[in-house]
Amino acid sequence: MTLDTKKNVFVKLGEFLAQFSENNTVKNRAVLHNDRFFDAFVDLIHLSQSHNGWYTPEQVYFSIQSWAEALTEENLTQWLSPYDLDKNKSKNVALILAGNIPLVGFHDFLSVLITGNTVLIKTSSNDQHLLPFLAKYIIAVEPEFANKINFVEGKLENFDAVIATGSNNTARYFEYYFKDKPSIIRKSRNSIAVLTGNETKEQLTALGEDIFRYFGLGCRNVSKLFVPKDYSFVAFFEAIFEYKDVIYYEKYANNYDYNKAVFLMSNFKLLDNEFLTLKEDISHASPISSVFYEKYEDIEALKNKLELESEQIQCIVSDGVIENSTYFGKTQKPALWNYADNIDTISFLITT
Repeated sequence: MTLDTKKNVFVKLGEFLAQFSENNTVKNRAVLHNDRFFDAFVDLIHLSQSHNGWYTPEQVYFSIQSWAEALTEENLTQWLSPYDLDKNKSKNVALILAGNIPLVGFHDFLSVLITGNTVLIKTSSNDQHLLPFLAKYIIAVEPEFANKINFVEGKLENFDAVIATGSNNTARYFEYYFKDKPSIIRKSRNSIAVLTGNETKEQLTALGEDIFRYFGLGCRNVSKLFVPKDYSFVAFFEAIFEYKDVIYYEKYANNYDYNKAVFLMSNFKLLDNEFLTLKEDISHASPISSVFYEKYEDIEALKNKLELESEQIQCIVSDGVIENSTYFGKTQKPALWNYADNIDTISFLITT
């Protein structure tokens, strides 16, 4: 397949996904293979929560729409134009996927296929249905992909390189097990926000999206705030009040009750608005339904601190106070060229 053929297949997938949204799912007669896939995908979206309690229709639709917006001819061309994909020698690439948020491994899946490689996929037990469905759609659009996509249930064998995502504990296992193979091993990371106290209500409300989307389960979710020494959280709590309905999701509410109880029994000082707790803590990784915060006095000293801790951080949200930061409300919609852990997956695939 030529690069143009592969790009066109993913553009067609983007057109298929664009039909599905939480409040306006409408069948477009111009989209390929809707007779086979449209109704089945609607059913799968609404069954996803039975497979994984965190995969509510709202969250699955959000992921689908994010990918629909990403998979355009313009975006794919901009993403791939810096690379010489003709240098790639076709190889078998194993993917070990996480399952914390819907379609979390799709970018790796796309990267392997768009570079002309064959993918061997070991899905997470928490996300075993969405990606295989989209793979079937891709194969329906271009049957040649049937020989390029393999889902593996048992032991991974006969692969040349691997991309594995997991916790810090599983990463140590991956590093040992795959020590003889070219690899990208992704560990746990968290995202942070740096506030100055001058943020508008609109910015702080958008920050709520970065905190609550996917219930805070993703590495791009903000789990910690850095605030000035004399910062008042009143404006922050007022701005995020519109996310109050998150507490009506049973799994989130259970985590809120449990983690709040643990904090209180440990005599930690908490700020609480009945659906989110704030705790002063030096760690970046806060539990579900809680965000940590840390105070700073000097922004330049904070920049140096964040540089030293960069391997723990996925992205930084700010109003430009931190160089190359992400703007409020945008963490869960990365561009195709925004690589996880800042590791260029395409370069890895074509030079390995």
